[in-house]
Amino acid sequence: MQMNDVVIKAEGLTKIYKIYERDIDRLKEAFHPFHKRYSRDFFALQDINFEIRRGENVGLVGKNGAGKSTLLKIITGVLTPTSGKLEVHGRIASLLELGAGFNPDMTGVENIYMNGMLMGQTKESMDAKVDDIISFADIGDFINQPVKTYSSGMFARLAFAVNAFVEPDILIVDEALSVGDAFFQSKCIDRMKKMIDGGTTVLFVSHDTFAVKNLCQRAFLVQSGKIIFDSSAKEVIEAYRAMLVKSRTSIEKTESFETLIENLRQSQKLSDDAEFDIEIDMSEESLRRGQENFLKKASYQRIQNGQVSFENVQLLNLDGDLISEVSFGQEVILRMIVKLNEDIECLGMGYHIRNLNGIDLVYTDSRFNKTKAIFDAKRGEYYVIDWKFKVELKEEIYDIACVISKPTSETLDYPEICDFIPCAVQFTLTADNEFKKLPGGYVHWHNDLRIEKL
Repeated sequence: MQMNDVVIKAEGLTKIYKIYERDIDRLKEAFHPFHKRYSRDFFALQDINFEIRRGENVGLVGKNGAGKSTLLKIITGVLTPTSGKLEVHGRIASLLELGAGFNPDMTGVENIYMNGMLMGQTKESMDAKVDDIISFADIGDFINQPVKTYSSGMFARLAFAVNAFVEPDILIVDEALSVGDAFFQSKCIDRMKKMIDGGTTVLFVSHDTFAVKNLCQRAFLVQSGKIIFDSSAKEVIEAYRAMLVKSRTSIEKTESFETLIENLRQSQKLSDDAEFDIEIDMSEESLRRGQENFLKKASYQRIQNGQVSFENVQLLNLDGDLISEVSFGQEVILRMIVKLNEDIECLGMGYHIRNLNGIDLVYTDSRFNKTKAIFDAKRGEYYVIDWKFKVELKEEIYDIACVISKPTSETLDYPEICDFIPCAVQFTLTADNEFKKLPGGYVHWHNDLRIEKL
């Protein structure tokens, strides 16, 4: 097989379930002499078409009930489609239901051998892998105990370890990693990356959009049993987030919500801006610099409700010049110019710095800056919001996403997005000497270092 060979191909894939209002209707439909229907059709999947090539890593995202798990179960052979055609070329290892295929009365070691052989491995091959599997699972002496004594976390460890070390052509993971602890999840992500680098095709379902963007180059957005968007993971995640934002509704104001707004007001009165000790030109001409380029970039996957809008976003040096190249350790100003299209009691704002794969590396919002906000804004007013920070990132190209929102509840957890721009500003980070080049990771932060000889 060549590297561009198709390993999974779906054509018109459809899965229909019959829904009965009452259990007795099943019998009535089965024995009716004229085949009268007492059911209605539910399309779990409807006319699914795609091709996945060897070595591709594909994420599936969508709300609960969208059809993601049904699709994976058909690919693995757990379910059969109602209609359509599916071709799968290669050995599949799947993590759909933890512990599925394990014999509860057999020990962990015995299940390792049994599952390996079910996936086409010889005993000699499993002899060579068993120590690595046991080490990765890291469940101690329980490996020699019946798996019916295992916790869900132990199932997760052993199930992933077996599937990851039998060298599958296709690995399918459906939220299984959420059961293990954080360290185990990190180990799994690292192992999956190695499998991807080795040419394994990965299908990954997760509500963790960061993990999908980190692991996958391509993604499907699934809604109501259909793939409504097939593109890069970065673009699909942005579309999914936009879908989630649009589905949220504002929460009715309560007494505790009003108390929150008042507390925010008082907090802002007590704060000071002593650390912001520079003056930058705020003339209309200065604020409009680069606006045409900004508006062009801003149209990409922008989310707006029409209440507030970013009129311009600029990246400035401390002299007030527009910049697109930043040196390691340089202090910059991120300037947002916003316009009010209606009266709003309270507004917060924030930004993300992302690499070109869409991974959020830096995030901050006005809650982290002495809980500052805009209060009692009136229609037609303009505000200039300046953020000053030092850029200490790896040499690369970065996007800055900007957001302005209003709180909808006393917890501040689910604000209503007024304007969100995934790519408001783009800049290139350069390091002027070897000392300032990060040998690993993306972000550097300041440390106080102490060394003492005992």
